[in-house]
This record gives sequence, C-alpha cells and structure tokens, in this order.
Amino acid sequence: MTDAWYAVSDSTRRQILARVAAGPCSVGEITDALPVSMAAVSQHLKILREAGLVSMTPAGRRRIYQARLEGLAELRAELDTYWTEALHSFKQVAEDSYRAAKEQA
Repeated sequence: MTDAWYAVSDSTRRQILARVAAGPCSVGEITDALPVSMAAVSQHLKILREAGLVSMTPAGRRRIYQARLEGLAELRAELDTYWTEALHSFKQVAEDSYRAAKEQA
C-alpha cells in the first residue's frame, strides 16, 4: 500500500485529488482539466487508489473516481496531531516569554 503522504507529495496528484473531491469523474474528465496525458492521469490515480485516497467504480467502459472520505480523514487526523503539537509548543514559548518579561520588569 502506498503511503498517503507520498501520494499527496506530487502537485499533479493533489490537483487530481482536488478534482475528484469536487465530485465523481472519469479519467477523461480529469485529463481535460490538466495539462497531462490520460496515461499519466491513470498512473497518478493508481497511486492515489493504493494510498486509499480515491476509489473507482466501473460504469460501462468508463471508470468513475471519487475521493475516499475515510482516507482523507486519516490524513487530516495525522495533520491535526502535528498542528496540536505545534500549537502546544507555541503556547509554551509564549508563556515562557511572558514570564521572562514579567521577571525582568
């Protein structure tokens, strides 16, 4: 299985993910919106699927892709952890700075 962070590290894959997050679409519809070939879009979609960020549903000869909310939620949860830690660190620095300034006054 492909790591989700690796999957979103590529700007083209992020554009594809944004497109399918806006609504289900086919490879052709994604290709029309990007300056890359259909083969390249298919390869990017394969990586996004392996990472659990998109799903594919066959519809006749077409394949319809859409964002997997569960996969996106997992990325967000991990990012929220980093964000919470960063806010905690910022709070600690601000409090330490405030105490130091108060002691000097």
